[in-house]
Amino acid sequence: MSVHDLRMTRAAEALFQPLRPAGHQFGTLDTEQLAKRLVVFTPAGDEVDRLMMRARRDIEGLTTTDVIHRVMSFNPDAFWAIARRGRFDARSPAGEGFVAFLMLNDAGMQRLIEGTLNTKDPEPVYLAAQNERPAGIYIWACHARGLMVGGVPLAFEKIWTPLYRGADVYARAVTPAGDRFLGELGFRRGATYKGATAEHLHMYRRSSAPAEDGPLYDRYREGAEQHETSVTVARSVEDLMRAITIRSAVYISEQKCPYDEEFDGNDLSATHLLGYVGNEPVGCLRIRYFADFAKIERLAVRSEFRSLGLGSKLVHAAIELCQVKGYRRIYAHSQKRLLEFWSQFEFRPLEGGREFVFSDFDYVEVVLNMTRHPKAISLGMDPYIMIRPEGRWHVPGILERSAIRPVTRPSAERSAIRRTTRAGAEYSSSHPTRRSLAGDARTNLLSVQTG
Repeated sequence: MSVHDLRMTRAAEALFQPLRPAGHQFGTLDTEQLAKRLVVFTPAGDEVDRLMMRARRDIEGLTTTDVIHRVMSFNPDAFWAIARRGRFDARSPAGEGFVAFLMLNDAGMQRLIEGTLNTKDPEPVYLAAQNERPAGIYIWACHARGLMVGGVPLAFEKIWTPLYRGADVYARAVTPAGDRFLGELGFRRGATYKGATAEHLHMYRRSSAPAEDGPLYDRYREGAEQHETSVTVARSVEDLMRAITIRSAVYISEQKCPYDEEFDGNDLSATHLLGYVGNEPVGCLRIRYFADFAKIERLAVRSEFRSLGLGSKLVHAAIELCQVKGYRRIYAHSQKRLLEFWSQFEFRPLEGGREFVFSDFDYVEVVLNMTRHPKAISLGMDPYIMIRPEGRWHVPGILERSAIRPVTRPSAERSAIRRTTRAGAEYSSSHPTRRSLAGDARTNLLSVQTG
């Protein structure tokens, strides 16, 4: 059974309409209001049969109830029924919709990615039992019409328990509406598992992304192996302090550069990359941006870590970051003694450039001409991508999660109240006989806005 036939098409068209969330990030959906109106529960055998019979009126090709019962016997968390709270009777629970999951073990995930898992009749050998942590969770099926669509996030909440929280979630969309629905939830097209990919699946990552899965400039993860090297974008004041500390050790202490020449007033108008060995920050690089080129500079690696190739990783990461930002040319100043290092990345001396000196070293202008990244940031892309943190354009951000809240325009509403109150006061002053009516109007407006 695959997800998003008619079931997710309807979900995409009607999801949360009574509750008004717009862009809703999977896993951050506010279920407090939903729980006041709906309830999810594990149904008994007869109720499963009834729910499946109802679903077959809308969905062609559903698996048999025998398969559902077999999977539920192996892991009862695989099937959740949805009901209206006002009609729910614990003595005789009856559902009006359902969400089903396949909790897959390692072998099951490999089969899913390969496209060889029989999702219509999965063998138990590929499933994780109720007390086992799954390697991945596949959204097996969903049937929720009308108000019942609001119960889908309540069912999703069941896979956010400590046992299931770290497992990535997978789904398959077979309609454009289903594809849009998954995109709104934060799923990305093209699933991965242990280096294998499946373009026909969508994936919502909840586990720590393996280093090789992210872009070169976003591969550091806390808890990295002791000798693992990685690069990330500096995004906080603390990150900037790390870069400043590394440059102080390399340029000021080791190369005797004067403080005012090293910290030149450009650090707050640049992007900084940090290089790590394990969890230790040991290298950095700075990128500044101009109209038709970017400039990389201030490459530094602490002396005791220079044999690990981190300097090259920082440069490769900077090149990829500039490409994603849409640049086709990168400019740099190479110490004359390091021209061979920069030539590894296909930097060449700038035609018509010159040699020059600063901070007691001799330099040469070099330039790299490159092709534009196929996923370069550009106008017309999803506007949420533009407001994600620097270097995290591939991961849904906090402002997307904030979109679940209803539109309230708090500052605009307060301004409207003040304008109306002021207008009412002026009206009542010019019409003394109607002062009490104006006061009543102000009271009514405030009660509506705050009630």
